[in-house]
Amino acid sequence: MTDSLLYALCAFVLIQLFYYLFIFTRLAFYGKSTNYGSDSPGVTVLVCALNEKENLMELLPLLDAQEYPEFEVILLDDRSDDGSEDFMRGNIHSWKHIRYIRINDEFSHVTPKKYALTVGMKQAKYPIALMTDADCRPNSVHWITAMTSQISEEKSIVIGFSPYEKEPGLLNWFIRSETFYTAVQYLSFSLAGLTYMGVGRNIMYKTQVFFANKGFYRHRHIMGGDDDIFLNEVSTSTNTAISIEPESFVYSKPKTTWSGWLRQKRRHLAVSQFYRKRNKMMLGLLSASHVAVWVLALLTLGLALINKDILLLQELGVVVGVRWIIQWILFFIINRRLDRTVEWFSFLLMDFAFFIYYVFFGFFVMTRRKPRNTWN
Repeated sequence: MTDSLLYALCAFVLIQLFYYLFIFTRLAFYGKSTNYGSDSPGVTVLVCALNEKENLMELLPLLDAQEYPEFEVILLDDRSDDGSEDFMRGNIHSWKHIRYIRINDEFSHVTPKKYALTVGMKQAKYPIALMTDADCRPNSVHWITAMTSQISEEKSIVIGFSPYEKEPGLLNWFIRSETFYTAVQYLSFSLAGLTYMGVGRNIMYKTQVFFANKGFYRHRHIMGGDDDIFLNEVSTSTNTAISIEPESFVYSKPKTTWSGWLRQKRRHLAVSQFYRKRNKMMLGLLSASHVAVWVLALLTLGLALINKDILLLQELGVVVGVRWIIQWILFFIINRRLDRTVEWFSFLLMDFAFFIYYVFFGFFVMTRRKPRNTWN
């Protein structure tokens, strides 16, 4: 039995190593190519907001101060009743690049955010749309420049990175860890020609891509998916680029309660059922092999200790040690490139935390309810 466990463990470790060595290395050793100084096409920044007055007071001056030749910012205010409308109408003339659109209607056949974004796309003055959220903050005044530097004749979509702000506490550490590992996956898969998602907090694409694919029409009634389901539909192996220049990062405010974070994650995971079958298989195998490695390693460790089998302990140490060393090296390199999102000394704890996360969210997904019709 111990031999069978060890062989099974080796098989799942090899699956993990396949992802590490053939997918994640693409991001770790990605040669950042930029087109700074070349053509600077006009950009429309779209920001959707629902009762975000306090955030808008901080965000809009930062967006207006972006150093880019030709751009506009459209704020799409979806029925806010927190004073956002009065604030915008009272301050709109103090900003050079900000436009304000008030949305007063709601429709049963389309979710509010997708309707707002569609309105923004139709009103956009420029051929490139860059999206972010009201609770986000660009890392520099060159955010638009850094993102646009990756657009080209062949690349019509640019996926950016949006880490969460660092705060004390276990929840914040786990949110940052999960955001980091998710970014490792979607950025690496995109470099491998297998784009399956981006984050709506920092994503850019040509408006012609949006209209050529009928926008969000096919999933207009699904809460969420304006970033990942849309990219599943329109991305190809050649039309998508990534941006990991620190100046292109957009920081976001994390959830501060476990219940709020849980609702957010359940909604995100519910959307994943609409991914392409290829994407679901690749991601499912990655998470399933992660769980299997931990389950088999713990079982093997228990049997080795019970039987006082020193040889089995040594073999177990070699197998899991190889995986952890390769994982640690890659994550260390990628973490440095992603602005040290996670503390390097917590990588092993992070690996175990994801094992628990996958097990429990597997249960949550199977028992999920229909997500509420809310934005966040």
